[in-house]
Amino acid sequence: MIQNILDYLENSAASCPEKTAYEDLENHYTYAQALEYARRIGSALLAVLPQNAPVPVLMEKEAGTLHVFMGAVCAGCFYTLVEPEQPLERIRTILETLEAQVMVTTRSIKEQLQELEFPGKILLAEELLKHEIDEDGLAGRRRAACDTDPLYAIFTSGSTGAPKGVVVCHRSVIDFTEHFTKIFGFDRNDVIGGQAPFDFDVSVKDIYPALKVGATLEVIPKRFFSVPKKLLDFLDDRKVTSLTWAVSALCVISMLKGFRYKVPKNIRRVMFSGEVMPVKQLNYWRTYLPDVLYVNLYGPTEITCNCTYYKIDREFGEEEQIPVGEPFPNERVFLLGEEDQLVTEAGKLGEICVTGTALALGYYRNEEKTSQAFVQNPLNRCYPELMYRTGDLGRYDEKGELYYVTRKDFQIKHMGHRIELGEIEVAFQALNGIERVCCVYDEPNTKIIGFYVGEPEAKEIIQQLTERLPRFMIPNIFRKVERMPITKNGKIDRRALMAEL
Repeated sequence: MIQNILDYLENSAASCPEKTAYEDLENHYTYAQALEYARRIGSALLAVLPQNAPVPVLMEKEAGTLHVFMGAVCAGCFYTLVEPEQPLERIRTILETLEAQVMVTTRSIKEQLQELEFPGKILLAEELLKHEIDEDGLAGRRRAACDTDPLYAIFTSGSTGAPKGVVVCHRSVIDFTEHFTKIFGFDRNDVIGGQAPFDFDVSVKDIYPALKVGATLEVIPKRFFSVPKKLLDFLDDRKVTSLTWAVSALCVISMLKGFRYKVPKNIRRVMFSGEVMPVKQLNYWRTYLPDVLYVNLYGPTEITCNCTYYKIDREFGEEEQIPVGEPFPNERVFLLGEEDQLVTEAGKLGEICVTGTALALGYYRNEEKTSQAFVQNPLNRCYPELMYRTGDLGRYDEKGELYYVTRKDFQIKHMGHRIELGEIEVAFQALNGIERVCCVYDEPNTKIIGFYVGEPEAKEIIQQLTERLPRFMIPNIFRKVERMPITKNGKIDRRALMAEL
């Protein structure tokens, strides 16, 4: 029975030592090298850190960064990727929250961040790779490990903008990875195209499935997602077979009609998450890659990547929405009403809630936020059972299929009506000539603002929406934008849109 995520790396290093594990534009590393470098780094870290200590990693998204992640795990610690391009104040806040004793970075980044004034010890990844392997020390840390020990912390922003460190343990990632690879048929022949930043949980679905099955992870440069031709050349040249991407990343190719330039020949699996996938954009992909497995994945960082999945098994009209599907094994997903009653009736809204092994350990050094989101399941009065409140509203259809509707924060009261902005976006998105849509509520001025990428002007949009929505749901203001601003995690940046008003 797998108890430590390192078992995946060690098993693949034993069965296919010369196969490429990680690769980027500059470097590639075999499984044998990946294991050796992880053990060298782990030996260096265990000499200065206790078990289960945080290891903030201030490095770029590149293949070599993964050695530091696995090195932290070899030392019995957990890693946190800290994006160097973030504002210094946010980096300081993350480091202070972690109370980190050390930070791992590279020589070039260290020179750029003299102003950070980190009080702990700064370790250079280049030097850690040269450290002698401490066999006894590594074995001791492994014996002392539990599968409930933390594996990583990912810092997300709450409604206040203050970063919260979501801590996830080995067992949760192992449980998820076992089911993920089996359900979607990953094997050693896969070449995984890694789109996500390493401080975004989508990257977990790239890293650990690859390690488990002995596949190759191709780390795609961030800049390629603004140059579709380079992106498509990369996917084709590297013979990428599997994409687990944010919706916005897929839309970069479909909105710019990238497949007119080139259709990568080896892709056999496309999975998406993070936002609602516009059917119009999905259908573009399916037109050019009709034989590919397409999967809609749903779930927040706090439940270890995803809690539900839906394999696209039919054609969808542009005015339709894609279900979020069924729960992954060993996860229970259900809807609760405003009085914490179970919601099963078709069409009725409820908050999506999750129980099971997938739940994160909580927010690092933040008991208040942890106790608000990770609560006792109100349906269970008999024994302790933690439940995570996602803050998302969902509904069932007549067939019992589960749909994401909107964030609770995006449910508004406007002109006396309770409105889900997500419902407006689905109708808006389906209009002729519209590529992407984001609706925001300007509460002080009681205005619904519809931002969009597309050709039609406001008058034409209103005429079309009148056929689909009641008058009180039609946006009061329309703003055409050249492109949707995107957060570093690949979601539409609503704050940036409002700043353009």
